[in-house]
Amino acid sequence: MPFIAARLSRIKPSPTIAVATKARELKAAGRDVIGLGAGEPDFDTPDHIKEAAKAAMDRGETKYTAVAGTPELRQAIVDKLKRDNDLDYTTEQISVGCGGKQNIYNALMATLDPGDEVIIPAPYWVSYPDITLLAEGTPVIVDCPAEAGFKLTPEALEAAITAKTKWLILNSPSNPTGAGYSRADMKALTDVLVKHDHVWVMTDDMYEHLVYDDFEFVTPAQVEPALFGRTLTLNGVSKAYCMTGWRVGYAAGPDEIIKAMNKIQSQSTTHTASVSQAAAVAALNGPHDFIAEHNAIFKERRDLVVSMLNQAKGLSCPTPVGAFYVYPSCAGMIGKTTPEGKTLETDEDVVGYFLESEGVAAVHGEAFGLSPHFRVSYATSTELLKEACIRIQRACAALT
Repeated sequence: MPFIAARLSRIKPSPTIAVATKARELKAAGRDVIGLGAGEPDFDTPDHIKEAAKAAMDRGETKYTAVAGTPELRQAIVDKLKRDNDLDYTTEQISVGCGGKQNIYNALMATLDPGDEVIIPAPYWVSYPDITLLAEGTPVIVDCPAEAGFKLTPEALEAAITAKTKWLILNSPSNPTGAGYSRADMKALTDVLVKHDHVWVMTDDMYEHLVYDDFEFVTPAQVEPALFGRTLTLNGVSKAYCMTGWRVGYAAGPDEIIKAMNKIQSQSTTHTASVSQAAAVAALNGPHDFIAEHNAIFKERRDLVVSMLNQAKGLSCPTPVGAFYVYPSCAGMIGKTTPEGKTLETDEDVVGYFLESEGVAAVHGEAFGLSPHFRVSYATSTELLKEACIRIQRACAALT
Protein backbone atom coordinates (compact mmCIF):
# COMPACT_ATOMS: atom_id res chain seq x y z
CA MET A 1 0.00 0.00 0.00
CA PRO A 2 1.49 3.43 -0.95
CA PHE A 3 2.42 5.58 2.04
CA ILE A 4 1.83 8.95 0.34
CA ALA A 5 -1.82 9.97 -0.18
CA ALA A 6 -3.14 9.66 -3.73
CA ARG A 7 -4.47 13.24 -3.62
CA LEU A 8 -0.91 14.54 -3.84
CA SER A 9 -0.53 13.01 -7.29
CA ARG A 10 -3.04 15.59 -8.55
CA ILE A 11 -0.78 18.56 -7.85
CA LYS A 12 2.80 19.75 -8.38
CA PRO A 13 5.11 21.94 -6.29
CA SER A 14 4.81 25.68 -6.95
CA PRO A 15 6.94 26.43 -10.04
CA THR A 16 7.46 30.07 -9.03
CA ILE A 17 8.90 29.00 -5.68
CA ALA A 18 10.99 26.37 -7.49
CA VAL A 19 12.57 29.00 -9.78
CA ALA A 20 13.38 31.31 -6.86
CA THR A 21 14.88 28.37 -4.95
CA LYS A 22 16.97 27.31 -7.98
CA ALA A 23 18.31 30.85 -8.37
CA ARG A 24 19.29 31.00 -4.69
CA GLU A 25 21.03 27.61 -4.92
CA LEU A 26 23.03 28.63 -8.00
CA LYS A 27 24.06 31.90 -6.33
CA ALA A 28 25.16 29.98 -3.23
CA ALA A 29 27.24 27.73 -5.49
CA GLY A 30 29.04 30.77 -6.90
CA ARG A 31 27.10 31.29 -10.16
CA ASP A 32 26.38 34.83 -11.31
CA VAL A 33 22.58 34.61 -11.39
CA ILE A 34 19.97 37.37 -11.62
CA GLY A 35 16.68 36.09 -10.24
CA LEU A 36 13.58 37.49 -11.95
CA GLY A 37 11.22 34.84 -10.60
CA ALA A 38 10.31 36.17 -7.16
CA GLY A 39 6.86 37.66 -6.64
CA GLU A 40 7.81 40.04 -3.86
CA PRO A 41 8.81 43.70 -3.66
CA ASP A 42 12.49 44.39 -3.11
CA PHE A 43 11.62 47.30 -0.81
CA ASP A 44 11.85 46.78 2.95
CA THR A 45 8.77 46.81 5.17
CA PRO A 46 8.16 50.45 6.19
CA ASP A 47 9.52 51.42 9.59
CA HIS A 48 6.17 52.34 11.16
CA ILE A 49 4.91 48.83 10.45
CA LYS A 50 7.98 47.17 11.96
CA GLU A 51 7.76 49.45 14.99
CA ALA A 52 4.13 48.40 15.54
CA ALA A 53 5.24 44.75 15.66
CA LYS A 54 7.97 45.55 18.17
CA ALA A 55 5.54 47.51 20.33
CA ALA A 56 3.08 44.60 20.27
CA MET A 57 5.82 42.27 21.51
CA ASP A 58 6.75 44.73 24.25
CA ARG A 59 3.08 44.76 25.33
CA GLY A 60 3.11 40.99 25.57
CA GLU A 61 0.86 40.42 22.54
CA THR A 62 2.59 37.11 21.78
CA LYS A 63 -0.24 34.74 22.69
CA TYR A 64 -2.89 32.91 20.71
CA THR A 65 -5.48 35.07 18.97
CA ALA A 66 -8.95 34.32 17.67
CA VAL A 67 -8.92 31.97 14.66
CA ALA A 68 -10.42 34.66 12.41
CA GLY A 69 -7.89 37.27 13.54
CA THR A 70 -7.68 39.87 16.27
CA PRO A 71 -10.66 42.23 16.65
CA GLU A 72 -8.34 45.17 15.90
CA LEU A 73 -7.16 43.71 12.60
CA ARG A 74 -10.61 42.65 11.47
CA GLN A 75 -11.90 46.16 12.20
CA ALA A 76 -8.99 47.66 10.25
CA ILE A 77 -9.93 45.41 7.31
CA VAL A 78 -13.59 46.43 7.55
CA ASP A 79 -12.52 50.09 7.52
CA LYS A 80 -10.17 49.52 4.58
CA LEU A 81 -12.84 47.80 2.47
CA LYS A 82 -15.27 50.68 3.11
CA ARG A 83 -12.66 53.37 2.53
CA ASP A 84 -11.07 51.96 -0.62
CA ASN A 85 -13.81 49.82 -2.19
CA ASP A 86 -17.12 51.13 -0.79
CA LEU A 87 -17.94 47.65 0.54
CA ASP A 88 -19.79 47.21 3.84
CA TYR A 89 -18.75 44.22 5.94
CA THR A 90 -18.89 43.41 9.63
CA THR A 91 -15.94 42.04 11.58
CA GLU A 92 -17.74 38.67 11.67
CA GLN A 93 -17.52 38.57 7.87
CA ILE A 94 -13.71 38.78 7.90
CA SER A 95 -11.21 35.92 8.12
CA VAL A 96 -7.46 36.49 8.42
CA GLY A 97 -5.14 33.78 7.13
CA CYS A 98 -1.43 33.08 6.78
CA GLY A 99 -1.08 34.96 3.51
CA GLY A 100 -3.47 35.14 0.59
CA LYS A 101 -2.82 31.53 -0.41
CA GLN A 102 -4.29 30.11 2.79
CA ASN A 103 -7.54 32.00 2.27
CA ILE A 104 -7.90 30.50 -1.20
CA TYR A 105 -7.11 27.06 0.22
CA ASN A 106 -9.59 27.48 3.08
CA ALA A 107 -12.35 28.70 0.76
CA LEU A 108 -11.98 25.92 -1.81
CA MET A 109 -11.57 23.19 0.80
CA ALA A 110 -14.68 24.47 2.57
CA THR A 111 -16.89 24.67 -0.53
CA LEU A 112 -15.86 22.16 -3.21
CA ASP A 113 -17.26 18.67 -3.59
CA PRO A 114 -15.98 16.17 -6.16
CA GLY A 115 -17.02 17.31 -9.63
CA ASP A 116 -17.60 20.96 -8.75
CA GLU A 117 -16.08 23.21 -11.39
CA VAL A 118 -13.93 26.30 -10.90
CA ILE A 119 -13.48 28.66 -13.86
CA ILE A 120 -9.89 29.90 -13.98
CA PRO A 121 -8.81 32.38 -16.67
CA ALA A 122 -5.35 31.65 -18.07
CA PRO A 123 -2.72 32.95 -17.59
CA TYR A 124 -3.39 32.28 -13.92
CA TRP A 125 -1.50 32.38 -10.66
CA VAL A 126 0.05 28.94 -10.38
CA SER A 127 -1.78 27.88 -7.20
CA TYR A 128 -5.39 28.31 -8.37
CA PRO A 129 -5.67 25.03 -10.33
CA ASP A 130 -3.62 22.98 -7.87
CA ILE A 131 -5.60 24.04 -4.80
CA THR A 132 -8.79 23.31 -6.77
CA LEU A 133 -7.51 19.82 -7.56
CA LEU A 134 -6.43 19.23 -3.96
CA ALA A 135 -9.97 20.12 -2.87
CA GLU A 136 -11.31 17.54 -5.39
CA GLY A 137 -12.73 20.20 -7.68
CA THR A 138 -12.31 20.43 -11.45
CA PRO A 139 -10.40 23.41 -12.87
CA VAL A 140 -12.00 24.77 -16.05
CA ILE A 141 -9.20 26.69 -17.75
CA VAL A 142 -10.24 29.46 -20.14
CA ASP A 143 -7.48 30.79 -22.40
CA CYS A 144 -7.17 34.57 -22.43
CA PRO A 145 -4.50 35.31 -25.05
CA ALA A 146 -2.52 38.50 -25.56
CA GLU A 147 -4.94 39.50 -28.32
CA ALA A 148 -7.64 39.75 -25.63
CA GLY A 149 -5.33 41.69 -23.34
CA PHE A 150 -4.86 38.53 -21.25
CA LYS A 151 -8.40 39.15 -19.93
CA LEU A 152 -11.53 37.00 -19.73
CA THR A 153 -14.26 38.14 -22.12
CA PRO A 154 -17.97 37.93 -21.22
CA GLU A 155 -18.50 35.58 -24.18
CA ALA A 156 -15.79 33.20 -22.95
CA LEU A 157 -17.18 33.32 -19.41
CA GLU A 158 -20.70 32.54 -20.61
CA ALA A 159 -19.41 29.59 -22.63
CA ALA A 160 -17.50 28.17 -19.65
CA ILE A 161 -20.39 28.19 -17.16
CA THR A 162 -22.17 24.87 -16.63
CA ALA A 163 -24.58 23.48 -14.05
CA LYS A 164 -21.50 22.25 -12.14
CA THR A 165 -19.79 25.64 -11.95
CA LYS A 166 -19.29 26.75 -8.35
CA TRP A 167 -16.64 29.48 -8.58
CA LEU A 168 -15.08 31.95 -10.96
CA ILE A 169 -11.63 33.10 -9.80
CA LEU A 170 -10.66 36.60 -10.93
CA ASN A 171 -7.28 38.26 -10.35
CA SER A 172 -6.85 41.95 -11.21
CA PRO A 173 -4.22 43.26 -11.64
CA SER A 174 -2.98 39.87 -12.68
CA ASN A 175 -0.13 37.68 -11.66
CA PRO A 176 1.55 36.82 -14.10
CA THR A 177 0.57 39.38 -16.76
CA GLY A 178 -0.08 42.64 -14.93
CA ALA A 179 -3.33 42.98 -16.92
CA GLY A 180 -6.21 44.71 -15.17
CA TYR A 181 -9.97 44.80 -15.68
CA SER A 182 -11.36 48.29 -16.19
CA ARG A 183 -14.73 49.19 -14.74
CA ALA A 184 -16.33 48.50 -18.13
CA ASP A 185 -14.50 45.16 -18.40
CA MET A 186 -15.65 44.15 -14.93
CA LYS A 187 -19.25 45.25 -15.51
CA ALA A 188 -19.41 43.12 -18.65
CA LEU A 189 -18.36 40.08 -16.60
CA THR A 190 -20.66 40.79 -13.68
CA ASP A 191 -23.58 41.18 -16.11
CA VAL A 192 -22.99 37.56 -17.10
CA LEU A 193 -22.64 36.39 -13.49
CA VAL A 194 -25.88 38.05 -12.40
CA LYS A 195 -27.72 35.66 -14.75
CA HIS A 196 -26.17 32.55 -13.14
CA ASP A 197 -27.08 32.65 -9.47
CA HIS A 198 -25.31 29.36 -8.66
CA VAL A 199 -21.87 30.80 -9.55
CA TRP A 200 -19.80 32.49 -6.84
CA VAL A 201 -16.94 34.92 -7.46
CA MET A 202 -13.57 34.67 -5.74
CA THR A 203 -11.70 37.88 -6.46
CA ASP A 204 -7.98 38.02 -5.69
CA ASP A 205 -7.23 41.72 -5.22
CA MET A 206 -3.69 41.34 -3.86
CA TYR A 207 -2.21 43.82 -6.37
CA GLU A 208 -4.97 46.41 -5.92
CA HIS A 209 -2.63 49.30 -5.04
CA LEU A 210 0.11 48.45 -7.56
CA VAL A 211 -1.34 50.20 -10.63
CA TYR A 212 0.04 52.62 -13.23
CA ASP A 213 -0.96 55.02 -16.00
CA ASP A 214 -4.14 56.24 -14.24
CA PHE A 215 -5.61 52.72 -14.22
CA GLU A 216 -8.59 52.61 -11.83
CA PHE A 217 -8.86 49.45 -9.75
CA VAL A 218 -12.35 48.01 -9.17
CA THR A 219 -13.54 44.82 -7.50
CA PRO A 220 -16.63 42.81 -8.59
CA ALA A 221 -18.98 43.46 -5.64
CA GLN A 222 -18.18 47.17 -5.90
CA VAL A 223 -19.17 47.24 -9.59
CA GLU A 224 -22.25 45.03 -9.16
CA PRO A 225 -23.81 45.15 -5.68
CA ALA A 226 -26.21 42.34 -6.67
CA LEU A 227 -23.22 39.98 -6.45
CA PHE A 228 -22.25 41.01 -2.91
CA GLY A 229 -23.94 37.96 -1.35
CA ARG A 230 -21.95 35.49 -3.48
CA THR A 231 -18.59 37.19 -3.67
CA LEU A 232 -15.51 36.34 -1.62
CA THR A 233 -13.15 39.31 -1.69
CA LEU A 234 -9.52 38.35 -1.04
CA ASN A 235 -6.65 40.70 -0.32
CA GLY A 236 -3.65 41.09 1.96
CA VAL A 237 -0.67 43.19 2.96
CA SER A 238 2.06 41.23 1.19
CA LYS A 239 2.61 43.25 -1.98
CA ALA A 240 1.64 46.90 -1.52
CA TYR A 241 2.98 47.02 2.05
CA CYS A 242 6.14 44.97 1.34
CA MET A 243 5.18 42.33 3.92
CA THR A 244 5.50 39.02 2.06
CA GLY A 245 7.27 37.28 4.95
CA TRP A 246 4.80 38.47 7.57
CA ARG A 247 2.14 36.12 6.08
CA VAL A 248 -1.09 38.09 6.45
CA GLY A 249 -3.94 37.78 3.97
CA TYR A 250 -7.65 38.25 4.50
CA ALA A 251 -11.03 37.29 3.12
CA ALA A 252 -14.36 39.12 3.29
CA GLY A 253 -17.63 37.45 2.45
CA PRO A 254 -21.00 36.17 3.62
CA ASP A 255 -21.17 34.77 7.16
CA GLU A 256 -21.71 31.16 6.05
CA ILE A 257 -18.52 30.87 4.03
CA ILE A 258 -16.39 32.83 6.51
CA LYS A 259 -17.50 30.48 9.31
CA ALA A 260 -16.67 27.47 7.12
CA MET A 261 -13.23 28.88 6.31
CA ASN A 262 -12.56 29.53 9.99
CA LYS A 263 -13.53 25.93 10.73
CA ILE A 264 -10.89 24.70 8.28
CA GLN A 265 -8.30 27.08 9.69
CA SER A 266 -9.04 26.04 13.27
CA GLN A 267 -7.74 22.59 12.38
CA SER A 268 -4.65 23.76 10.48
CA THR A 269 -2.69 26.91 11.37
CA THR A 270 -5.22 28.19 13.95
CA HIS A 271 -4.25 31.78 13.11
CA THR A 272 -1.43 33.85 11.69
CA ALA A 273 1.22 35.19 14.07
CA SER A 274 -0.03 37.69 16.64
CA VAL A 275 2.79 40.16 15.98
CA SER A 276 2.18 39.95 12.22
CA GLN A 277 -1.43 40.87 12.85
CA ALA A 278 -0.37 43.90 14.90
CA ALA A 279 1.91 44.96 12.05
CA ALA A 280 -0.96 44.56 9.55
CA VAL A 281 -3.15 46.88 11.65
CA ALA A 282 -0.46 49.54 11.37
CA ALA A 283 -0.17 48.92 7.63
CA LEU A 284 -3.88 49.32 6.94
CA ASN A 285 -4.49 52.21 9.34
CA GLY A 286 -1.20 54.06 8.90
CA PRO A 287 0.30 56.32 6.23
CA HIS A 288 0.18 55.12 2.63
CA ASP A 289 2.36 57.71 0.94
CA PHE A 290 5.18 55.20 0.41
CA ILE A 291 2.95 53.19 -1.96
CA ALA A 292 2.91 56.00 -4.53
CA GLU A 293 6.67 56.39 -4.14
CA HIS A 294 7.20 52.67 -4.75
CA ASN A 295 4.80 52.69 -7.70
CA ALA A 296 6.74 55.50 -9.39
CA ILE A 297 9.86 53.33 -9.20
CA PHE A 298 7.99 50.23 -10.37
CA LYS A 299 6.62 52.16 -13.36
CA GLU A 300 10.12 53.26 -14.38
CA ARG A 301 11.31 49.67 -14.11
CA ARG A 302 8.30 48.41 -16.08
CA ASP A 303 8.98 50.83 -18.89
CA LEU A 304 12.66 49.88 -18.97
CA VAL A 305 11.96 46.14 -19.08
CA VAL A 306 9.20 46.41 -21.69
CA SER A 307 11.40 48.54 -23.93
CA MET A 308 14.47 46.32 -23.62
CA LEU A 309 12.61 43.03 -24.07
CA ASN A 310 10.87 44.38 -27.16
CA GLN A 311 14.33 45.05 -28.59
CA ALA A 312 15.28 41.38 -28.11
CA LYS A 313 15.06 39.24 -31.22
CA GLY A 314 12.07 36.89 -31.06
CA LEU A 315 10.33 38.55 -28.08
CA SER A 316 7.16 40.64 -27.92
CA CYS A 317 6.27 42.26 -24.60
CA PRO A 318 2.94 44.03 -23.89
CA THR A 319 2.84 46.89 -21.36
CA PRO A 320 0.93 45.91 -18.19
CA VAL A 321 -1.21 48.28 -16.11
CA GLY A 322 -0.43 46.80 -12.70
CA ALA A 323 1.44 44.38 -10.43
CA PHE A 324 5.20 44.04 -11.04
CA TYR A 325 5.38 41.46 -13.81
CA VAL A 326 5.65 41.39 -17.58
CA TYR A 327 4.60 38.39 -19.64
CA PRO A 328 6.40 38.51 -22.98
CA SER A 329 5.72 36.14 -25.84
CA CYS A 330 8.71 34.05 -26.91
CA ALA A 331 6.94 32.57 -29.93
CA GLY A 332 9.67 34.00 -32.14
CA MET A 333 12.27 31.88 -30.31
CA ILE A 334 10.48 28.55 -30.64
CA GLY A 335 12.19 26.34 -33.21
CA LYS A 336 15.45 28.27 -33.01
CA THR A 337 18.77 26.58 -32.21
CA THR A 338 21.12 27.53 -29.38
CA PRO A 339 24.90 27.86 -29.87
CA GLU A 340 25.18 24.45 -28.18
CA GLY A 341 22.98 22.93 -30.89
CA LYS A 342 19.76 22.48 -28.88
CA THR A 343 16.44 23.32 -30.50
CA LEU A 344 14.09 25.40 -28.31
CA GLU A 345 10.75 23.61 -28.49
CA THR A 346 8.88 25.05 -25.48
CA ASP A 347 8.89 28.14 -23.27
CA GLU A 348 10.43 25.96 -20.56
CA ASP A 349 13.33 25.35 -22.95
CA VAL A 350 13.60 29.12 -23.45
CA VAL A 351 13.88 29.98 -19.74
CA GLY A 352 16.26 27.06 -19.26
CA TYR A 353 18.42 28.51 -22.02
CA PHE A 354 18.39 31.95 -20.37
CA LEU A 355 19.48 30.42 -17.07
CA GLU A 356 22.21 28.19 -18.44
CA SER A 357 23.66 30.60 -21.00
CA GLU A 358 23.31 33.94 -19.24
CA GLY A 359 22.39 33.28 -15.60
CA VAL A 360 18.92 34.87 -15.79
CA ALA A 361 16.13 33.06 -13.92
CA ALA A 362 12.55 33.58 -15.11
CA VAL A 363 9.39 31.42 -14.96
CA HIS A 364 8.09 29.64 -18.06
CA GLY A 365 4.60 30.37 -19.31
CA GLU A 366 3.36 26.79 -19.14
CA ALA A 367 3.38 27.16 -15.34
CA PHE A 368 0.73 29.88 -15.72
CA GLY A 369 -1.35 28.01 -18.26
CA LEU A 370 -0.57 29.98 -21.43
CA SER A 371 2.38 29.35 -23.76
CA PRO A 372 4.72 30.30 -25.35
CA HIS A 373 5.46 33.06 -22.82
CA PHE A 374 7.54 33.62 -19.71
CA ARG A 375 7.13 35.80 -16.62
CA VAL A 376 9.65 38.39 -15.53
CA SER A 377 9.32 40.10 -12.15
CA TYR A 378 10.64 43.66 -12.17
CA ALA A 379 10.58 43.86 -8.37
CA THR A 380 14.35 44.13 -8.22
CA SER A 381 16.88 46.92 -8.64
CA THR A 382 16.99 48.93 -11.86
CA GLU A 383 20.66 48.06 -12.30
CA LEU A 384 20.00 44.33 -12.11
CA LEU A 385 16.99 44.59 -14.42
CA LYS A 386 19.04 46.44 -17.02
CA GLU A 387 21.81 43.84 -16.83
CA ALA A 388 19.29 40.97 -17.00
CA CYS A 389 17.66 42.44 -20.10
CA ILE A 390 21.06 42.91 -21.78
CA ARG A 391 21.77 39.24 -21.08
CA ILE A 392 18.38 38.19 -22.49
CA GLN A 393 19.00 40.29 -25.62
CA ARG A 394 22.40 38.62 -26.02
CA ALA A 395 20.90 35.14 -25.60
CA CYS A 396 18.21 35.89 -28.19
CA ALA A 397 20.74 37.26 -30.66
CA ALA A 398 22.84 34.10 -30.38
CA LEU A 399 20.08 31.84 -31.73
CA THR A 400 20.02 30.58 -35.27
